[in-house]
Amino acid sequence: MFTATAPLSHEFWLEPTEFQVESGAALYADLRNGEDFKGITLPYFDSRSDRLEIWHRGKDEAITARNGDLPAVALAQPKDGLAALVYQSGFSTVTYNDIDKFYRFIKHKDLKAQVDFDAIDAVTDSERTEVYKRFCKSLVAIGSGTGTDVPVGMETEFVALKNPYVDTGPLPVRLLYRGTPRRESQIEVFERAPDGQVRVFLLRTDHAGEAHVPVKAGYDYLLDAVVLRTPAPALAAEYDAIWETLWASLSFSVPE
Repeated sequence: MFTATAPLSHEFWLEPTEFQVESGAALYADLRNGEDFKGITLPYFDSRSDRLEIWHRGKDEAITARNGDLPAVALAQPKDGLAALVYQSGFSTVTYNDIDKFYRFIKHKDLKAQVDFDAIDAVTDSERTEVYKRFCKSLVAIGSGTGTDVPVGMETEFVALKNPYVDTGPLPVRLLYRGTPRRESQIEVFERAPDGQVRVFLLRTDHAGEAHVPVKAGYDYLLDAVVLRTPAPALAAEYDAIWETLWASLSFSVPE
């Protein structure tokens, strides 16, 4: 378990050193935590991680990483095609000393939360603990970069419905929660220009849980969506938590 203060409850994502890798070349990727597609690089720790995999043509392969590895992902010669790097964290907690930050967070993420707000308001500031988990995916083009993204079975995740390295036009994505489309849900999009400038904009999924991301050649993208819910009794007791968040992220780039 990793415990933090409320300001660290920001985006968390997988970011390869290169989103497009030549055939036969090594693939490296970092775990990143921060805001506005900028942040610190984190080492891999087994105690904080549930899954670390690479998916290719619908099949998964575990990635071997050692405690303290930086970058977290180092693959000597990944297979050609579209690869999906997948990382799922273990549970972490954050304590809100200022409950107004929690309500600002709900407003910012546009969360229609299934939580007991009376219970949240009834406890003291020091007792307001959130338990959370991260579900990350990054799409990387190896060689030709051909292929399709698929669901990988995370509790919440993005699935790209086209290949950003091969197809043109807006990128359609589907947002899932427990394998079911998340309808009318907010997606926060971080668009990073070649000069490093980042623009942030919001999208909403439709009745099929889908949204079309407008993309630009030469730009990198990070998508973020959050589920807020009341934790199961056993989880709440284990972490002394009164709400739970599940964070889905998807990173990719668009060729020039």
